[in-house]
Amino acid sequence: MLCFGHRGARGHEPENTLRSVRRALEFGADGIEVDVHFTAGELLVIHDETLERTTDGKGRVAAQTFAYLRSLDAGQGERIPTLAEVCELVNRRAVINVELKGAGTAAPVAALIAGYVHGRGWSQENFLVSSFDHQQLETARSLLPDLRLGVLSLRPSRAVAEFAGRLGAWSLHPHLRQVTAKLVNDAHRRGLKVIVFTVNTAEEIARCRELGVDGVFSDFPERVAGRHPRPIAGSASTD
Repeated sequence: MLCFGHRGARGHEPENTLRSVRRALEFGADGIEVDVHFTAGELLVIHDETLERTTDGKGRVAAQTFAYLRSLDAGQGERIPTLAEVCELVNRRAVINVELKGAGTAAPVAALIAGYVHGRGWSQENFLVSSFDHQQLETARSLLPDLRLGVLSLRPSRAVAEFAGRLGAWSLHPHLRQVTAKLVNDAHRRGLKVIVFTVNTAEEIARCRELGVDGVFSDFPERVAGRHPRPIAGSASTD
């Protein structure tokens, strides 16, 4: 069962920061999930549309300048990173799951991925692009036909599964509360992998294994991977 560090290792570090991503890598996560907004001409890694919950800033992300956004403390002195900075840190050691947030994010994300694939020798399999916004996923598919896509859903339904099939998606990402054996079996029949969010307790992890899901998103990736931190070259691991 694959383990994706949810916003890095959110259970240990400030979410969606390089510090959090680094910790998830140290825990042996197979993938790193980050949330991305396109604002001020940049792809910034942050979950909310507003700044108050995860930074010391105020206001809507989309209304700020890049200089202001980069001046903020996103936790323990960390800055809001760019998607390119996350890519450089991960450097193909794990799949980067980019969740598209906000309008107009698909095209610049596709352009960044194309740059890494065609200019840096990366594979499209180093990336997984997901969203609740079906239109954004359709845009991503039109720009990069071979890109792996994940369809997020709080309330999976036959219509969602059928859309994922038509899209040629790689995976379906349902909420833990919605996962059943029927859903998993139906997705597998359609050729879709099932990656569940957000799975944190031993009981939840065991249930997902029993249901045969293909992967989970976890704030505590070490609980899924069953590993203690292993320091990455050039970095220090601290609690």
